[in-house]
Amino acid sequence: MTQIKRFFINKLFIVISTLTALLGLVFLGWILWTLFVKGFEALSLTVFTTDLVNGGLRNLLWGQFVLSVLATVLAVPIGLLAGIYLQEYGNHSRYAEFIRELSDVMMSAPSIVVGTFVYAILVVPVGHTNGWAGIVALAILMLPIVVRTTDDMLSLIPRELREAGVALGVPKYRIITDIIIRAAKVGIVTGLLLAFARVMGETAPLLYTSGTSEYWTTNLGETFPSLTVAIYNLATMPDEALSKLAWAGALLLTLFVLILNITGRYLIRDKR
Repeated sequence: MTQIKRFFINKLFIVISTLTALLGLVFLGWILWTLFVKGFEALSLTVFTTDLVNGGLRNLLWGQFVLSVLATVLAVPIGLLAGIYLQEYGNHSRYAEFIRELSDVMMSAPSIVVGTFVYAILVVPVGHTNGWAGIVALAILMLPIVVRTTDDMLSLIPRELREAGVALGVPKYRIITDIIIRAAKVGIVTGLLLAFARVMGETAPLLYTSGTSEYWTTNLGETFPSLTVAIYNLATMPDEALSKLAWAGALLLTLFVLILNITGRYLIRDKR
């Protein structure tokens, strides 16, 4: 009787889990279908060749790319060095464990909190939103992901490789750069791609920091165009043409993030 009861409960939970998974996929498919239908309807050549002031997205695509790339340039070296320190020099000390815990906390911190912090230190003193503030906000969001990814990937490398380098008399920094990093490079690059994909879709921290502009600009000291913030603003406009433009921007952003995520997953699968 007990065995029959366990078998029934097991099957029941399998059915419930399957149904909930399918329900989630239905809603995801619904969202993507709506996004693709409305987004493709609004896409045209003008979207890529004119700025927002003339009904296009060119300056917004440029601005979002610049903010994300410069945030990556700022966060990746710091994150990589921090991850290397934790795994290769920290020796599981209390200080290293504290940094790991802090990194985990930062990964789960609401992005709007980070935006408010950067607003207080980089926007309030100058009196207006600017591109540099947006870059710092995105870099802060990316940093804990890079640190954790680097730390985890290096921890997967067998200790025997390190010992082999020591036995050959190779300096530790050469062991790290020529052996450990090379062995973990696929996992690290995958983590960097996923971190970049995350900051590409951030809106909340940019609302307070970089803002958005209708015009093309390369001056990071002033309000800088941002696709995500513009989508938020355009979606609330009563003008139907502007609302359609928001759908087009959302589709382009989704496609880009989707491609990055698929690329990251493919790299992981290829490594395995």
